[in-house]
Amino acid sequence: MVQARPRRSVLAVPGSSRKMIEKAKGLPADEVFLDLEDAVSPLAKAQARTEIAEALASDGWGSQIKVVRVNDWTTQWTYRDVVDVVSAAGVHVDAILLPKVVDASHVQALDLLLTQVEKDAGLEVGRIGIEAQIENAIGLTNINRIATASPRVQTLVFGPADFMASINMRTLVVGEQPEGYDTGDAYHHILMTILMAARAHGLEAIDGPYLQIRDVDAFRRAASRSAALGFDGKWVLHPTQIDAANEVFSPRQEDYDKAEMILDAYEFHTSAAGGARGAAMLGDEMIDEASAKMAQVIAAKGRAARMTRTTRFDPESP
Repeated sequence: MVQARPRRSVLAVPGSSRKMIEKAKGLPADEVFLDLEDAVSPLAKAQARTEIAEALASDGWGSQIKVVRVNDWTTQWTYRDVVDVVSAAGVHVDAILLPKVVDASHVQALDLLLTQVEKDAGLEVGRIGIEAQIENAIGLTNINRIATASPRVQTLVFGPADFMASINMRTLVVGEQPEGYDTGDAYHHILMTILMAARAHGLEAIDGPYLQIRDVDAFRRAASRSAALGFDGKWVLHPTQIDAANEVFSPRQEDYDKAEMILDAYEFHTSAAGGARGAAMLGDEMIDEASAKMAQVIAAKGRAARMTRTTRFDPESP
């Protein structure tokens, strides 16, 4: 499922840094998540909640999806993260990102807490979504139950660093192939499992970060792998990665144009005016219902990215 608001680039911003939050407001990332977990030290978490709530309620935001990553349920901070931020600025929060999800109960607990806070604060119940981050083997094993644990779930997110540690992957470079793995992609099974669960349940699939932030070419290669599979976007840790992510997770112009042409041609040829045919030719290529379904995916991504088509279908053309 492709949302009307894309998540091609998901920018991580420490919730304890008002300066970085202010800078993020003007960046072209599709989503910004303000972090209360790994990017904030234990002693700074309470103040970071206040910083995040004030920043969310302040002016200067563009069209970004605004998300807050809370701490996971094994910590002592999760409850207060949700209550403090949503009570103070819930009207400005699009989703809560929940890390280290291992079971459907984690999502259900967050759903119940959000409902209580929304009711208490006079907010629309159910509007705030949930992004579930999969960061270890047991979470991947339970992914279908996690995906269907609440109607609030919007995305499934791969958390590579913790995941790599959880399966004893022999590397210290997050996002790159481990040394010695010289054939294929070491992350393929993980990514495809997340993707299949997302698509089976109408959710978006988001790839995790690439930590070598100065190597944009390497980021682009890593992003291109998950984009080719069908992922909707990828985390970015630095502004230099945003344009690359937006480009990689958008269709190429020629692909977008072709997809729109296929849809127009199929609609025409299956109509009475076009002969009500089930299959037809578009140039030298035969198109049918399956072609239209594939084209709809590319066209939807292009429309979400606000792309403009450069060609039009002419039913009089051979």
